[in-house]
Amino acid sequence: MNIISLFIEISIAFVPILLFLLFMKLIDSFKLVTIKQTLLALFSGGLMAIFTMFLNYNLFTWLTMNPADFSRFVAPVTEEFFKILFIVYMIKARKVGFMVDAAIVGFAIGAGFAIIENIYYMRVLSDASMITWFVRGFGTAVMHGGTTAIAAMISKDIDDRKSWPVILIFLPGLLAAIILHSLYNMFLLPPITVTLIICITLPPLVFLVFKKSEENTRQWLGTGLDSDMEMLRILLAGNISETRIGSYLRSIQEKFPAAIVGDMICYLRIYLELSIKAKGVLIMKESGFDLPPDPETQAQFEELSFLEKHIGKTGILAVQPMLNISNTDLWQLYMLQQG
Repeated sequence: MNIISLFIEISIAFVPILLFLLFMKLIDSFKLVTIKQTLLALFSGGLMAIFTMFLNYNLFTWLTMNPADFSRFVAPVTEEFFKILFIVYMIKARKVGFMVDAAIVGFAIGAGFAIIENIYYMRVLSDASMITWFVRGFGTAVMHGGTTAIAAMISKDIDDRKSWPVILIFLPGLLAAIILHSLYNMFLLPPITVTLIICITLPPLVFLVFKKSEENTRQWLGTGLDSDMEMLRILLAGNISETRIGSYLRSIQEKFPAAIVGDMICYLRIYLELSIKAKGVLIMKESGFDLPPDPETQAQFEELSFLEKHIGKTGILAVQPMLNISNTDLWQLYMLQQG
């Protein structure tokens, strides 16, 4: 094989998946997934590829299945299960704020997985035709990214709306990824045809999903900002006793000492200030501006942490109905703290 042919094969095998990941990051208006998170996702996907290669080899030997059945019914289960693990961590650690961010992280995991897998196949299929690398680069690799991105978006959506156990939150997305992966491996259509379908349909589909998610994000920003500012105005006005917040605080005074109730009010104020600041940062990011870190922000987080410990878990649970805290609200504080 000459150098030019090798270069072309490497380009076809690896460049499409990375270009698609770049495309996803470019059309993301808020740019909330950092380079570090993207690289960690790529690394995680690559690590899972190495692990599942060894696992699948041993399972294949143990199950004594024919290669076609193994690739259709076993490999999709093991590969999608291990690919989604980093998504589980990112979502449960509140490091992913919106479905768009989950999609980018998920696709990056699949990209890392596909890159390592293609490196392996370039070694064992050294005499494969250019068509093979076209199918693997534009088809199989993008499939790996797409299935994990879909699993990530489904999981993020469920996590935002439901208070389910972890296994139930991530099971629907995992099952969707396994089914899509398995269907791809069944070759219901010629590989070239499937690859062309993926290349034609996936980019506009991703674009539409991103735009819809960004509309929802803007709506959350608008309503959330108005709500936070109104509640903060009430707290700072000094007539809290005449509001619904005051009524709620009076209802819990019998359960908590006066000093704890006072700390709850301080907690509310600081939380609202940070929430407003975080939403302001998001609005500026969408407009293309990166604000410098606010030196007061870290001090506010330290005070918030101190108040959380002083109020205790029961007190925090009592405060939450006044804030109506969602997973996205918790993520925005993480985002602000990370700068």
